Amino acid sequence: MTTKPFFSVFPDLKVSDDVRSLFEDANIREITLKKKENTLKISFQCDHLISRVDTWRMERTIREQLFSKRFVKIRFQESYHLSEQYNLKYLMEHYMKSFLFELKGKGEVIFNVVRKGDYRIEDDVITFYFEDTFVNRNKAPEIKEFFEMILKERFSIDAKVGFDFSKTIDRSLKMESDYRLQQEIHTIVEHADIVEKEQKEEKKARKKAAATKKEHMFKKKTKYSDDPTLLYGRNCDGELMEIKDIYDEIGEVVIHGQITFLETREIRNEKTIIIFHITDFTDTISCKVFVRNEQLPDILDGLKKGGFYRIKAVAMYDKFDHEISLGSVAGIKAITDFREKRQDTSMEKRVELHLHTVMSDNDSVVQIKDIVNRAYEWGHPAVAITDHGVLQGFPIARHAYEDLRLKEDDPFKIIYGVEGYFVDDLGDLIIDSKGQSLMDSYVVFDIETTGFNSVNDRIIEIGAVRVVEGEIKETFSEFVNPERPIPYKITQLTTITDDMVKDAGTIEEILPQFLKFCEGSVLVAHNAGFDTGFIRENAKRLNLPYDHTVVDTLGLARCLMGHLGKFTLDNICKHLNIILETHHRAVDDATATGKIFVEFISMLKEKDITDLDQVNEFANDNVDLIKKGRMYHGIILVKNNTGRVNLNRLVSESHLNYFNRRPRMPKSLINKYRDGLIIGSACEAGELYQALLDERSDETIANIVSFYDYLEIQPVGNNEFMIGSERVENVNSIEDIQKFNQKIVDLGEQFHKPVVATCDVHFLNPDDAIYRSILLAGKGFKDADQQAPLYFRTTQEMLDEFAYLGSEKAKEVVITNTNKINDMIENISPIHPDKCPPVIPDSDKTLREICYNRAHEIYGDDLPERVTSRLEKELNSIIGNGYAVMYIIAQKLVWDSNDHGYLVGSRGSVGSSFAATMSGITEVNPLPAHYICPECHFVDFDSEQVQKYAKMGMSGFDMPDAYCPKCGAKMTKEGQDIPFETFLGFKGNKEPDIDLNFSGEYQGKAHAYVEVIFGKGKAFRAGTIGTLAEKTAYGYVLKYLEERGITKRRCEIERLALGCTGVKRTTGQHPGGIIVVPHDKEIYDFTAVQHPANDMNTPIITTHFEYHSIDQNLLKLDILGHDDPTMIRRLEDLTGMDATTIPLDDPEVMSLFHSTDILGITPEDIGGIEMGSLGVPEFGTEFVMQMLKDTNPKCFSDLVRISGLSHGTDVWLGNAQTLIEEGKATISTAICTRDDIMTYLIGKGLDSEQSFTIMESVRKGKGLKPEWEEEMLAHDVPDWYIWSCKKIKYMFPKAHAAAYVMMAFRIAWYKIFYPLAYYAAYFSIRASAFSYELMCQGQEKLLHYMDEYRKKGDALSKKEQDSMKDMKIVQEMYARGFDFVPIDLYKAKAHRFQIIGDKLMPALDTIEGLGDKAAEAVVDAAAKGRFLSKDDFRDRTKVSKTVIDLMDDMDLFGDIPQSNQMSLFDFTG
Repeated sequence: MTTKPFFSVFPDLKVSDDVRSLFEDANIREITLKKKENTLKISFQCDHLISRVDTWRMERTIREQLFSKRFVKIRFQESYHLSEQYNLKYLMEHYMKSFLFELKGKGEVIFNVVRKGDYRIEDDVITFYFEDTFVNRNKAPEIKEFFEMILKERFSIDAKVGFDFSKTIDRSLKMESDYRLQQEIHTIVEHADIVEKEQKEEKKARKKAAATKKEHMFKKKTKYSDDPTLLYGRNCDGELMEIKDIYDEIGEVVIHGQITFLETREIRNEKTIIIFHITDFTDTISCKVFVRNEQLPDILDGLKKGGFYRIKAVAMYDKFDHEISLGSVAGIKAITDFREKRQDTSMEKRVELHLHTVMSDNDSVVQIKDIVNRAYEWGHPAVAITDHGVLQGFPIARHAYEDLRLKEDDPFKIIYGVEGYFVDDLGDLIIDSKGQSLMDSYVVFDIETTGFNSVNDRIIEIGAVRVVEGEIKETFSEFVNPERPIPYKITQLTTITDDMVKDAGTIEEILPQFLKFCEGSVLVAHNAGFDTGFIRENAKRLNLPYDHTVVDTLGLARCLMGHLGKFTLDNICKHLNIILETHHRAVDDATATGKIFVEFISMLKEKDITDLDQVNEFANDNVDLIKKGRMYHGIILVKNNTGRVNLNRLVSESHLNYFNRRPRMPKSLINKYRDGLIIGSACEAGELYQALLDERSDETIANIVSFYDYLEIQPVGNNEFMIGSERVENVNSIEDIQKFNQKIVDLGEQFHKPVVATCDVHFLNPDDAIYRSILLAGKGFKDADQQAPLYFRTTQEMLDEFAYLGSEKAKEVVITNTNKINDMIENISPIHPDKCPPVIPDSDKTLREICYNRAHEIYGDDLPERVTSRLEKELNSIIGNGYAVMYIIAQKLVWDSNDHGYLVGSRGSVGSSFAATMSGITEVNPLPAHYICPECHFVDFDSEQVQKYAKMGMSGFDMPDAYCPKCGAKMTKEGQDIPFETFLGFKGNKEPDIDLNFSGEYQGKAHAYVEVIFGKGKAFRAGTIGTLAEKTAYGYVLKYLEERGITKRRCEIERLALGCTGVKRTTGQHPGGIIVVPHDKEIYDFTAVQHPANDMNTPIITTHFEYHSIDQNLLKLDILGHDDPTMIRRLEDLTGMDATTIPLDDPEVMSLFHSTDILGITPEDIGGIEMGSLGVPEFGTEFVMQMLKDTNPKCFSDLVRISGLSHGTDVWLGNAQTLIEEGKATISTAICTRDDIMTYLIGKGLDSEQSFTIMESVRKGKGLKPEWEEEMLAHDVPDWYIWSCKKIKYMFPKAHAAAYVMMAFRIAWYKIFYPLAYYAAYFSIRASAFSYELMCQGQEKLLHYMDEYRKKGDALSKKEQDSMKDMKIVQEMYARGFDFVPIDLYKAKAHRFQIIGDKLMPALDTIEGLGDKAAEAVVDAAAKGRFLSKDDFRDRTKVSKTVIDLMDDMDLFGDIPQSNQMSLFDFTG
């Protein structure tokens, strides 16, 4: 009979590569359609076994893909032509799961009879052993017919089936494979049932929805009865419907759920819309209620976000939201939480010792506060936090614990730990080295086998080469008859068939020959543990001697070729240019491995390594061996504070020294820091579980167990994924997983190690699995929807999980042993309990000396009382509260920056401190306005003229020029009138923070200088943690649903997104934060450390904890990079004008904040911009320029107030702006900075401490307490002022505003008097999207591009918006009569604009596509000589052809030719 290949008959079938490989060798013999039975019978033959499960899946695939429009049953009739190696015994063993699968289809009774029985095979007779029951005897004939017929028709085997109904069953007859895949059969059949059930339910739901719609059209409304829980409407009667079933306009519905979002919007006719989202946790829907304004307060009293309600409304299409929502609300009724609340009701409670939180990178959705509260509510004695490789959940867990406010004797505690990535480095790379020379004899070999288990599987080929003195001398190549069939997938992998080995010698013949070949030699193999494991096991079985030193080329490759991403044999061959003839054939692999080994010998000799002992020494010091080695999960728990510090060390080293995709922990390092730690064996990814899966030797298992303090088992469901995994061969049923757990329990008993049962928690409740599915799908996991049940279980749920161990053993592993581990652990804090500021000897004395020396320089020998009293008050508070060191550190940094030529701007409220001014930390003088004579030191605080300004809190810069009454010299004007208490509080009870703005060019030097001050290892960058934001999570959910073809309402997407937010994504660093460790402490006393974002190429080291967790214990310096100091430095360099000499009361500079007149242009010249402050820091944005127009500033102090307003939140818009428009306040009386509140209230007679407290509350957006309002009213504080305080969300300190305005004023001065220098500095430093092509081709082209951008309106991209901002500055420059010169490749700078005559030459990096490094490369190349051609330019600069073409279009190459090649015509006239 002619046959056709399977996929030529079904060419359009879409199947996975694995399925295709199973059927590609099958041949179709016949296809018959039986119309009466509606069945398509497909007869095929194949020369390798295909399990009945796989053929059933293929039947289903054909039906679903090719017959989707009509129902047709597909049935295979398969026949197999197998090799002679398949005897009846082997076939029954390997096909029994398929027999059971088919019997399952015949009925549960016959299936269970065979499943519970045993069998024995002698020759061609199968004898089944059953208990003597009526059912078993009754089913025997059917069983006999089934097996005899299938064996005959499918396998051409004439077998006879008999029965033995013995009452006592010899369990030794049971073969392990009888029960394999029992669970898989259940799962497949149940899945088919579920699909059918879902289809029926869907039809039912649609029918019900239609009926409901019809019913509501005719149903009479019941009379309203009085109900106190009814918040709105008349009633909520009716049958509840799940929200997920509301997918159309189905009329009136009744739902219940929890409100997740609520807002109100006032509309016309004194009405308000209440909009809320409600979820019943099957879905979410939006609801809109229109109410009269007078009803609103009563409804909102009962309607709250987070509350549960029953709602009767109409499901309708919302034209505004474009989705089905609820409207025409008939009633809203408050109800209790209807969700089933899980409780742990056991008398004795377990302890969870393996739990992941949102700090496990994109892997867990457990919010730390929720799990701590849940464990405590359930009465658990403790709960462990064991995130993947990190400790960043510790501080959050501690705060959650503290929020519980437990009594001192409450035993509940947090156990702090980590699930680390262990690497076994305890053994030598060279096993049993005897110091052999690299020139000795080595046998490099490879084997092919029927599987991975050295005990149960068999060798089918041995290939070897002998290497002597670094050269291949001999070869050995033999097939081995395994006396069993070779599995199909092994044939696929190796191309070795049964026919190729059937005439070969058996292992009894071949192994002695191979061992003789190996005599006197060192054995070498790639992944040698596998190959030598088979040789050792077979030698042991045959009583043959085996005692060899072993070299593993896999380990050597990791040491010698650490740059490789993977160390497979073919990849190493590729990188060493070695030809690998036929991969996975023993002789070819051995030859290739031999050549690799020869190369490795050469590499080792280059490192002066000549023998195997030296190789081991080299490997022990090689980090790559760990960074590239196999990882295993392992749990580490902290017992006490010693362990806490040691774990910080371990995690630090794993991140700094051994990070490679994961922070790896070598076991030798764990042993080094083991004191105070408890080590557990973890999950299926742990070393012990993997060794059991790999069926490693008893000796190896014992060695692994000895490393751990306790062993771990987990619920079957956690590891159920292994049943269907092709990577795991020996797990085919739930019973198999149970057996592995039982084996671990047995090992615990054997080696006296406690065994604990854990959940490996990744989400809190079973329903939360969807959130983790979304996360994993976002990471690209194809099996994201197959979530294991990794939820937090009750004690009883865990006891039920492990009931198969027996009730006593289940209790031991679930309750007794977990509590035993807990009892070993102290209740500690993961955060160092004490405040530990750094120490600088004599800092108190030094600060006092510096301050007074500077005070005397400015104010003379006889200091005014205001100066001494302020200094003494401050110094006593600073020194008394231990902050002198902070001042000295800041002083040293500022002075060092000044020495490097950069001014430093202060941030925050440090400018409130006169001691900071006198020590040189800030140039803001916080004293009241005053005059100082620079010659004779006459000081005027009290004259009538000065008091006129001082009483109004104005700046000294606002006062008119004055001359010294004593010596006639022009006096200096100073003072910003800022109270010190803003910085430190009245009692030194406010934590001070000295924030400084250094030039971005100097910032790196400042960081390095901190380490100079305190010593190496004492200064670290402040670490940050980036978590999944709601907007990003929304995108994850959207993508997840789209990929699955699921449509959800926007409010449901938002609910799902909320469940994913807060999950850690990455780590980073504070832009300027430095954490300082005191000299008598180590950073590990406080936190682990790491590289930001685990970037192994950066030298920067950050704190592992988010810096806010430890900045109450350690000093944090804010050394921020800022453009203003860099601008000032650049302007000084270009003009030679010292910025500190610029008068800060210049009327021409003030005029910039009113008009463009001083620039010699009109608003019409620059697109209608009315101010000349465009591009000036603080005052150059459209928002602030509108503020300038609204407030009409007259003096410096007005600018300070405007700066405060512009940086606050809800301080100007809807607040001060409104008050000024209504005439209730002016720019001078409105609340502009936080200091205004305190000084105003004190002036009104309120207590100073209370005034300070009110200021602190208001500036943080916390508003006013009722008692404060009463006190303010009692002191005649106007209503508008109280109203303003309550609106504020955040306020700027006056000192910060003053420092910013001082810098801005100077830059504005340069803009007027040195315009080219200003524009050169601005474009070099502040312009973020300057484009040579758009902006430097003349005014006409610039205006054209600006018009094009304006037409786009809101559609402008972020880059285009930045370009538009820069274009406006360029437009102003053109309007003032200035222009650009073309870029000269030999003169242009990489990043800086230059003044060339009366024009500017742009920097090279303004050319589109020419990045920073490319621009620098052009400068370097130009310095080495002229470019011969454009090709030469490209070769020397590595600039892309696209950029070169753009430069050519703009004529930047001038007469430079295209190439170096010369034409014959170049030599002719």
